[in-house]
Amino acid sequence: MDGVPDGVPRVPEQRRPDSTPTPSEPSTTPGAERPAETAALRFSVLGPVRAWRGDEPVTTGSPQQRALLAALLLREGRTATAAELIAALWGEEPPSQALAAVRTYASRLRKVLDPGGEARRSGGTTATAVLVSESGGYAVRDLAEEALDLTVAQDLATEAEKARSAGDLCHARETLRRALALWDGETLAGVPGPYAETQRVRLEEWRLQLVESRLDMDLEQGCHAEAVSELTALTAAHPLRERLRELLMLALYRSGRQAEALAVYADTRRLLADELGVDPRPGLSELQQRILQADPGLAEPSSPAPEPAAVPVRPAQLPATVPDFTGRSGFVRELGDILASAEGRVMAVSALAGIGGVGKTTLAVHVAHQARAAFPDGQLYVDLQGAGARAAEPETVLGSFLRALGTADSAIPDSLEERAALYRSVLAGRRVLVLLDNARDAAQVRPLLPGTDGCAALVTSRVRMLDLAGAHLIDLDVMSPDEALALFTKIVGEERVASERKAALDVVAACGFLPLAIRIAASRLAARRTWTVSVLAAKLADERRRLDELQAGDLAVKATFELGYGQLEPAQARAFRLLGLADGPDISLAAAAAVLDLPVEDTEDLLESLVDTSLLESAAPGRYRFHDLVRLYARACAERDELPPSERGSALSRLLDFYLASAAGVYAIERPGDRLVDHLEPTSYPGLRFDNRHAAQDWLYAEAICLLACVRQAAGRPETLPRAIDMLWAAHDLSESGANSKEYEATAQALVGAARSHALGRAEARALMTLVNVHHVSGRFERAEEEAERAIRLAQESDDLLPVCWARNARGIIALYQNRHADGEEHLSRAIEHFRALGDRPGVAAALCNLSRIHLATGRTQGAVGLAQEGIDIYDAMGNSLRGANARYALGLALTQSGELHSAAERLQEALEVFRDSRQRLWEGMSLFRLAEVDLAARRAARAAANAEMALTVLRGIGGEWRRGNVLTVLGRALSGIGQTGRAQVCWQEAARIYEELGSPEAAEVRALLSPVQAA
Repeated sequence: MDGVPDGVPRVPEQRRPDSTPTPSEPSTTPGAERPAETAALRFSVLGPVRAWRGDEPVTTGSPQQRALLAALLLREGRTATAAELIAALWGEEPPSQALAAVRTYASRLRKVLDPGGEARRSGGTTATAVLVSESGGYAVRDLAEEALDLTVAQDLATEAEKARSAGDLCHARETLRRALALWDGETLAGVPGPYAETQRVRLEEWRLQLVESRLDMDLEQGCHAEAVSELTALTAAHPLRERLRELLMLALYRSGRQAEALAVYADTRRLLADELGVDPRPGLSELQQRILQADPGLAEPSSPAPEPAAVPVRPAQLPATVPDFTGRSGFVRELGDILASAEGRVMAVSALAGIGGVGKTTLAVHVAHQARAAFPDGQLYVDLQGAGARAAEPETVLGSFLRALGTADSAIPDSLEERAALYRSVLAGRRVLVLLDNARDAAQVRPLLPGTDGCAALVTSRVRMLDLAGAHLIDLDVMSPDEALALFTKIVGEERVASERKAALDVVAACGFLPLAIRIAASRLAARRTWTVSVLAAKLADERRRLDELQAGDLAVKATFELGYGQLEPAQARAFRLLGLADGPDISLAAAAAVLDLPVEDTEDLLESLVDTSLLESAAPGRYRFHDLVRLYARACAERDELPPSERGSALSRLLDFYLASAAGVYAIERPGDRLVDHLEPTSYPGLRFDNRHAAQDWLYAEAICLLACVRQAAGRPETLPRAIDMLWAAHDLSESGANSKEYEATAQALVGAARSHALGRAEARALMTLVNVHHVSGRFERAEEEAERAIRLAQESDDLLPVCWARNARGIIALYQNRHADGEEHLSRAIEHFRALGDRPGVAAALCNLSRIHLATGRTQGAVGLAQEGIDIYDAMGNSLRGANARYALGLALTQSGELHSAAERLQEALEVFRDSRQRLWEGMSLFRLAEVDLAARRAARAAANAEMALTVLRGIGGEWRRGNVLTVLGRALSGIGQTGRAQVCWQEAARIYEELGSPEAAEVRALLSPVQAA
C-alpha cells in the first residue's frame, strides 16, 4: 500500500556505542580475563530498571539511584558529566545537595555492581570496573554484548530489517516478535526525572513502530482475522495513531468485514476533527476509496509466503517415481514441452484421461519429477478419489494445499470460494506444479487450478475433461507390445525373460498391455524365483473370465486386479477381501488388526506384503489405503469368496467394537467418573488404551473421518445399529470441535432415520440425544427441544434412564435460552433426581451448573453462585478437569452478575485454558465472549473488544448464528466504549439482522442500542 514503510523501524535517535575507546577509557585486551562479578551482569530498561548477576537480582536502590543507572546505561558507554546527570535527574531546579547526591548514588551502585572491586584494586590486582569515574563524570562500561535488553532489541530489529529486505517475511516477523517480547511493561517504569521521561517517550514510539511493522507483515502473510483483535485494542489505546487505524481497516476488509472497515474511517475522521481539527492523512483517505471501489489489489496480500507452522513452505509432495518407468516417450516429450512453457503463460494445464490401470498416474508423476527444476517453489499432489462413492471435496483439498504452503490453520477460511481465492493469492508470484490425480470431473478440478503466471497443473481422470477450459487433453491408451515387454523385462530381469521371450509376450498380451496388470504379474514372478515365465503365462491363460472382462471397458481394471489377487497366499487374500469392506479413506494398523482379528504384528506383515503387490498403498507410517477401484474389487471378492459369508459381518462388527471401545476410552479419560461409559453397548473386541488425555484426543481427532464412516456403515444393519449410536454418543466431542461438526450432524441424522425405520425405540432415543447436542451447539433450539422431548418419551418406554437424564438436562438449558425459566428449573430439577438415581455424580454436577444459570436469570444470584460451586466441588473431587471447566464457566457467569468481577475473570480464564487445551472450540469461544462481558462490566472496553474479536474468530463455523449475534452485540458495546461508534453500529446492525431472522427477543435490545446512534 502506498505510504507504508518497507523496512523495520530503527530506534529514534539512538546512537550505538563507539567501538574505539576514548583516550581516558581503559583499554581491554580481547582475550583478557574478566572478573566473574562483571561478566555475568545483565540490565533491563524496557520495563523497570533492573539488574541481575547471573540469575540473581541485584538491588538497584532508590528511584533516583535507578534514574542515574538508567541515564548511564542509555549512553551506551559514553561518559555523562555531573552536570548532565543532575539535569537528567532533577531538571532545571535541582536540590542544593544534588552533586553530593549524585556521588552517593554512584558510590552505592559501584558497590552493588562490583562488590569485590575495591578489595581487588587495593590489593594491587588489575580489575576493570563496571561503573567508572572520569573527567568529573561517570560511565558504565565493559558490559557483554547482550547485557542490556535495549541493545538486544536493537540488534533483533536490525536483523528483522535485513530479513524483510531479503524477502524473508517469516523470519522478519518472528525476529520482531522476539524483540517486542523484551518489553516488560512501561519503559523505565517508576524512574523519575526529565531525562527518563524523554527516553520513555522515545522508546515507546519506537516500540509502536515495531508493532506496526510486525502487524503490516502479518497482513502481508494473510493473518487478517488474528490481527483484527490486536489492532482493535491498539487503536483503543492510541486513538490518534492513524497508521494503526489504516492497518485495522485493511485487516477488517480482508476478513470480509467491509462495513466495519469503512466505519473505522468514519470514526477516525470524526475523532481527528474533534480532537485536532484536521482531516485524515492522504494514505488513510486513499484506502477508504479503494475499499469503496473493492480494489482487487487490497484483497491479496503483497507477499504470498504464509507463516510456517511445522509445515514446509516449499512443498515436495510428489509420490516417488517408479525406477522402471518404461515407454511413453512421445507423451513424456509432449507433456514436458507444455510444462516448460508455463513461464510467461497464465497457466499450463494438461489433462490425462484413460481407463483405470492404464498408467495415468505413473506417467504424470514421472513427467512431474522431470519438470521439478522448472518449478522451484514446490510441487503439490492430491488423490481426488474421483472414481469412488465419496470423491474428495475441493474445499478439503484446498485446506490441505494451504497448510502445505505454510498457511496457519487459523488463517484458512471456511468457504470454498474464500479458500480458492486465498490459494491463488498464496501462489501468486511463485512457480508451483500441481498434480491433481484421479479427478471426478472438471467441476471438482476448477477450484484447485492455480490460475497464475508461472504455475502449471497436471490432471488425471477416467473421463475426458472436454469442459475444462484451456486444458491440453491427452487420451492415454494401453502400451504398445514392445513397451509392455520392456516394462515386464525391467521388473523380472533380463536373464529370465531372454530365454522365454514368447512366453513373456504371452504374459503381457494376457494383461491386455495394461501397465498396472503387467506390473502386478511381473512383481509376483520376480518375488518367486522358482517360477519360470512359462509357468506365469500358463496361469494367465486360464483366466478366461478375466480376458473377457479386459475387453469390457471399466471391467478391464477389475480383471487386471484379478491377476494380482489370484497370486495371493490364503492369508493375504483374506486380508485383502476383509479390509476392502471398511468404509473410510484409509485404515490404521490397529483398526486393520481388529478387522482381521489378528495381532498387530501379524497384521502389519500381511499389509506390507499387500503393499508390495500394489494392491494396497501405504498412506503414511501405520496407515493403509486402497485405490478406490481396488476397494470395489476387494469387496466383490469378499462377496464371492469369503466363507462362511457371515465372516464379512463379523469383520465389520469387530471394527465397530474396536472404535466403540476406543472412543469409550477417550471419553472416560477426559471425563473421570462419568457414567456414560457404564451404559454403552457391550463390545467383544477391545479398543486402544491411552496413557494420557492428550494421546486420547489425538487419536479421536485423527480417526474422526474413519470413525464416522464406520458408524454410517453400521447403521445399515439392525444388529450393529445400537453400537453405532453409542459410539457416536461417546465421540460427541467431534460435534463441538468445528472440524468434524458437519459430518457428525449428517451421521446423527442418518442414525435417527435408521433406528426409526427399524422401530428400535431405545436406539432411537440415544440417537436423538446425539442430534439434540448437534442442534444445541448450532443454536437451533426449537429443533433441539423437539428431539429431546421425543427422546424422553422413547427412553421412558424402553426403561433407559440415561437418555432421560441428559434430555432433561438439555431441555433445561434450552428453556433458559428461550426465557422459559420455570420450565427450565423443572427439567433440571428432575434431571438431578434421575442422575442421582443412576449414581451419576458428574451428571448431577452438570445439571446443578445449568440450574445455577436459571437462578442467575431469575435474580437469585447467591443461589447461582452456590450451585455452580457445588458442581465444581463434585468435578474436582473426581478429577474431571474438562467438566470442571464447564462448572467454572457457570460460576464465572454468576460472579459476574454478583459484581465479583476479579473472581469471575479468574474462573473464566481457568475454564478457557482447559477448553483450549481440550480442543473444545465452542466453549473456548464462549469463554472469550464471557470474559469480554466481564471486561465491559469492569470498564475495560479495549480489552473487552479484543476478547470479543477473538471469540468471533474461534467461533467461526461453529456455535450457530444466535451465539454469533450475542458476541457481535458485546463487541459493539466495547467498540462504542473506545469511541469507535461507526464500527459499533455495523456490529449491532449485523446482530439485529441475525436476531430478527431467528425471531429472537434480543432483536429489540439491539435495536434500542442502535436508536441513539441513528438519532445522532
